[in-house]
Amino acid sequence: MQPPPGDHVHANTDIDRMLPPAEASAIIAHHVPKVSVQTVDVGQSAGRVIATDIVAPHDHPGWPASTMDGFAVLAADLSPWREIVGTQNAGDVIDAEVTEGYTVRIMTGAPVPHGADAVVPVEDTELMEDHVVIHRDVKPGENIRQPGSDIRAGELVIPAGTRLGFAEVGLLASLGITPVTVARKPKVSIISTGDELKDPHEPIGPGQIRDANRFALAATLADEPVEITWIGKAPDDRVGLETLLKERMKNDDIILTSGGVSMGEKDYIKAILFEADDVDLHFRRLFMKPGKPLNFATRGETMIFGLPGNPVSSLVTFELFIRPAIRQMIGDRQIHRPTVPVRLLEETQPSDRIEYQRAIVSLDEEGRLVGRSTGMQRSSRLASFLGANAFLVIPPREIPWSAGETVEAMMLGAPLASDAS
Repeated sequence: MQPPPGDHVHANTDIDRMLPPAEASAIIAHHVPKVSVQTVDVGQSAGRVIATDIVAPHDHPGWPASTMDGFAVLAADLSPWREIVGTQNAGDVIDAEVTEGYTVRIMTGAPVPHGADAVVPVEDTELMEDHVVIHRDVKPGENIRQPGSDIRAGELVIPAGTRLGFAEVGLLASLGITPVTVARKPKVSIISTGDELKDPHEPIGPGQIRDANRFALAATLADEPVEITWIGKAPDDRVGLETLLKERMKNDDIILTSGGVSMGEKDYIKAILFEADDVDLHFRRLFMKPGKPLNFATRGETMIFGLPGNPVSSLVTFELFIRPAIRQMIGDRQIHRPTVPVRLLEETQPSDRIEYQRAIVSLDEEGRLVGRSTGMQRSSRLASFLGANAFLVIPPREIPWSAGETVEAMMLGAPLASDAS
């Protein structure tokens, strides 16, 4: 599993040590369970990850087909006049043979009748009662799609690990492959913690905030083939929260909690994961910004991620660690977002840790990738994600990064055509 950019893997020797992101990624990857599969109808397979190589069971098309509306002819016949002996529509085969002096009217996609070796487009012909006048010569094979010209029998058409989009689903259907074997959807819970949290429709008082994390996490999970089995706010007492966690551990593949992983007296997630006899806690602090207080634990094959409460920290750690874990779990061939070098458009202040700044990456006038942050990078400022299509990976150092210097960027979307600043 390729780690996020910006550091190197080291051995984990201390549960409280701040791990570099790549080391945390390696630990998570080691604990991702193997892919489990199920079969679904091809009509229900969009967005899923195919679990087996798909090999064409037969040629496609399986017979010569016309690519035009026109007339099926014998190319060697130079006479312009042809008697029409039938009409060949798509979906059936008429009992007719094309020889010199004769033709069959044919529709796009219809099988070419026996004897014909070319199709003249209708616009190059002129009807004369039961005859047609051919206004130009044709070459053998013209306007005919030959058997196997799209796909040959035995050809690998979709490798295992491919996310099925519209083209792949259509191809499976055209080859008659159904049901298809896909990775099972991981079951995911999203649990928000904190008695200060209110739902979006509720009024807020002093010291209260509306819960953004569970809604943002659910929205970003919509890009992955997962099943959200539980989503809501946890009881803000240790007994209630522990009961909920134990219940979810019995059912889910992944548990996402937000908040409760820092140093406060009511940060119960951290205490529960650390003290539970049947839970293995692997790390709880990272050498990165935002997202330092990320907890990762396992119970059997269930993975538990204690995300920070700040919404930006929660989403950045999701992108760096949880999305890749989901994609590894479902056997996706594309586990990580692409990373590219970009030139900074402005002076950038480093942190004391590796920082993942929300950014806009675009192409300059010379076609080079350039990047700038989306403004204030405070971990509570969810607006820093608005318009962002990348994370700038800013290594720590004592002096600012100057405009024109090159850093790595993790791309969340396509670069813009030109810088919008």
